[in-house]
Amino acid sequence: MTHVPTRYLGELAVSAQGLGCMGMSHGYGASDDARSTATIHRALDLGVNFLDTSDFYGAGHNEELIGRAIAGRRDEVVLATKFGFASRLGEPTVIRGDAAYVRQACEASLRRLGVDHIDLYYLHRVDRRVPIEETVGAMADLVREGKVRHLGLSEASAGTIRRAHAVHPITALQSEWSLWTRDVEREVVPVCRELGIGLVPFSPLGRGFLTGRYQSLDGLPETDLRRGQPRFTDGNLERNLAIVARLEELAAAKGVTAGRLALAWVQHRGEDVVPIPGTRRIAYLEENVAALDVELSAEDLAAIEAAAPADQVAGSRYDATSLTFVDG
Repeated sequence: MTHVPTRYLGELAVSAQGLGCMGMSHGYGASDDARSTATIHRALDLGVNFLDTSDFYGAGHNEELIGRAIAGRRDEVVLATKFGFASRLGEPTVIRGDAAYVRQACEASLRRLGVDHIDLYYLHRVDRRVPIEETVGAMADLVREGKVRHLGLSEASAGTIRRAHAVHPITALQSEWSLWTRDVEREVVPVCRELGIGLVPFSPLGRGFLTGRYQSLDGLPETDLRRGQPRFTDGNLERNLAIVARLEELAAAKGVTAGRLALAWVQHRGEDVVPIPGTRRIAYLEENVAALDVELSAEDLAAIEAAAPADQVAGSRYDATSLTFVDG
């Protein structure tokens, strides 16, 4: 099995690939804590030490799950969590970044995780009602108190990143980045590289679509979030399957799966890029880690991008409501 190398997000050393844990509690149907725990343990055994969660996932369940899973292995883990969603599923979405809430959210996450510090603490979404300087200033207080080691932002614009970094060094920016979502390449990635901020792509496999496993929505739980996302609805899924078909042809020529090829493309975006593909199954975890073995030449990368041009993807990445919470 692949040896997982180290990459750096700013000054924070992490495994070159992380594990997104959201689906273990949120968004993709019923959870199975025993299976999820086994997947986390297998990740650590493989050298995938960068675990990503949020207080929002499963209304705190995901943090509690990870806390139990890493008990006794805390020193093997680079632990990242997020805050900012102050409402729960079924309620009107409320984003909070005020100083009082920053502290309240962090204390609650520490309790659920069962740890005395968080290695990387992200603002999950920017609160437009609160100056980013106030939010990051409060997060910086947590660093000074030893409760947090490094700070991050998620789905933030280039301008917000600059303002935040001026208050306290930002270690990482987490945003969606994959073959079919490349918006960050225009402004966000250049600013992060100028400032020395690492990049953490979530959904690097297009919520599993780029693996080729989903030819339709049949078989997905009724509560699966993809059932309401534009790229999977209104006939867009069928149109997007043409991208997967072309990826599968390229992958077959290299003797790998489409998913492994798509993830390898993200891994090749730079040494400051650490994708966090999510899964709750050991088999898929091992498939994702194997993407680190795929070597791509400049010609390979060009062929992959030609096969999956982002401007030909049908449908937006979020529905209209969710897009309003993306900083821009």
